[in-house]
Amino acid sequence: MIAVLKENLAPLMFGGLVLFLLIGYPAAFSLAAVGMFFGLIAVELGVFDANFLGAVPVQLYGIISNDLLLAIPFFTFMGAILERCGLAEDLLDSIGQLFGPVRGGLSYAVIFVGAILGAITGTVAASVIAMGVISLPVMMRYNYNMQHATGVIAASGTITQLIPPSLVLVVLADVMGKSVGDMYAGAIGPSILQVALFCAWVAILSVIRPQDVPALPPEARTLRGWALIWKCMRGIVPSAVLIFLVLGTIFLGLATPTEAGAMGAVGAIALAAMYRTLTWKLTYQAMASTMRITAMVTFILIGSRVFSITFQGVGGSIWIEHLLTQLPGGQVGFLAFAMVFIFFIAFFLDFFEIAFIIVPMLTPAADKLGIDLIWFGLLICANIQTSFMHPPFGFALFYLRGIAPPEVKSRDIYIGSIPWIGTQIILVAIMIIWPGLVTYWIEKPVVSDPAAIERQLQNLTPRDDSPGIPQIDVTQPPKIQ
Repeated sequence: MIAVLKENLAPLMFGGLVLFLLIGYPAAFSLAAVGMFFGLIAVELGVFDANFLGAVPVQLYGIISNDLLLAIPFFTFMGAILERCGLAEDLLDSIGQLFGPVRGGLSYAVIFVGAILGAITGTVAASVIAMGVISLPVMMRYNYNMQHATGVIAASGTITQLIPPSLVLVVLADVMGKSVGDMYAGAIGPSILQVALFCAWVAILSVIRPQDVPALPPEARTLRGWALIWKCMRGIVPSAVLIFLVLGTIFLGLATPTEAGAMGAVGAIALAAMYRTLTWKLTYQAMASTMRITAMVTFILIGSRVFSITFQGVGGSIWIEHLLTQLPGGQVGFLAFAMVFIFFIAFFLDFFEIAFIIVPMLTPAADKLGIDLIWFGLLICANIQTSFMHPPFGFALFYLRGIAPPEVKSRDIYIGSIPWIGTQIILVAIMIIWPGLVTYWIEKPVVSDPAAIERQLQNLTPRDDSPGIPQIDVTQPPKIQ
C-alpha cells in the first residue's frame, strides 16, 4: 500500500488541487495548502528529505524580488486611470461619428476603440466596463439588437488579453522563461487578425440581418468635415503617444517592460490631467484597484510556487511530461489536447490561475516536442480569451452584467457571446495552421552557416604557388645558419 501511494503521489496531488478548486476555495490558498500537505506526506514516506522544502523561502524571495512582475501593478494602475479619465468617451464619440453612415457603424467603433484601449490599458475589466457604460446606452437608443450589442462590447474588451501590453503576456513570458518583448512582438499578427475577424462578423451580420445593426440617422451625425477630423485627432493622438510610450520603447529596446509600464502610468496621469478629470478620488480608486489585483496575483504566484516545488519533488513534472509526450499524433496530438483542455478548464479557472497552474505543467512537454514556446504561449493566450466570454462564468459577462441597465437580460448577454467565442476559436485554428502569423514578427537571431564560413576561409587561405610566401617543409629539421 505504501509503495503504491509513493508511486502515485503526483496524480493524487493534482487531483487534490482540482478538488479544492472545484469546491470554490481560493486558488492561492488551495495551491499552498495542497503543496505543504503533500510535502509533509512525501517527507514521512521518504520520497524526499525535509531539507528539500528548504528551497521554499528562497523561491518565495525570488518571486518578490522579480523586477519583471513590477510591470503588473504599473499596467494595472495605468488601466484604472484610463478607465475613468474620459479618453474612452472621446474615442467612442469620434469614431462612432466617423462610422455613423455605415450599417454596424457603432459596432465597428466599439471594436476599434476596444483595440486602442487594450493597447494602452492591458486589463479586460477596464475595457469592458468603460465600453459598457459609454456605448451600451447609445446602441440601445439606436435600436441595435440587444444580444449583438452586449456581445460586441464584451468581445471588444477581451481583445485586451491578446494585444500588447497585455498582463497575460507578461505573466506567460515569466512562467515560460521567455522575453516579454518577443511575446509582445509575436502578438502583433494575432491581434490584427482578431480585430479583422470581429469586423468581418459585423459585416456579415449587416448583410444577413441589417435590422440588427442600423446606421445612425442623419440627425445623430452632428459632426462633419474638419470638425469630425479634429474631434477624432483629439482622442487618437494622445492614445498614439501613450501606445508609443508603452510599446514603442519596448520594441525599440529603449526600455524594459517594467520601465515602459512606469512611463505608461505617468502618461495615464498626464492624460487624465489633460482631460481635467484627475482628482484625488480617481487616484485613490485606481490605487485601491491596483493593490487588490497585485495582491491577488502575488498570492497566487506564491501558492503556485509552493505547489510546484512539492509537485516536482514527487516526480510530478516527469509524470506530466510522459503523459503528454506519449499522446498519439506527436505535436499535433499534444496541441489538440492542450487547446481543448485549456478551453474547458477556463470555464472554472481565470487566466492567472491557468497561467500559474496549468502552463508550467504543459511547457516542459511542449519544449521536449520541439514546439516554439513563444508561439505556444500566444496560442494559450488566444485560447484564454474565451475564458472571459464563456457562459455562465465569463468575467467579461459579469462585468457587463454589473453595469448594464435593468432592461438588459442575462440571457441576452450569454447568447450574445456565442458568435464572438466562435471567432476566437477560428483565430486559434488559424494560428495553429499558420505559425508565421506569430513568428514573422519576432526578431530572428543571427545564425552562422558553418559551410559559408568554411568557404570564406578557403578563399582567404594562400595557395601553394602564391608569390612572395616562402614554402616550409615541416618534415625536415630547420637548418641553422
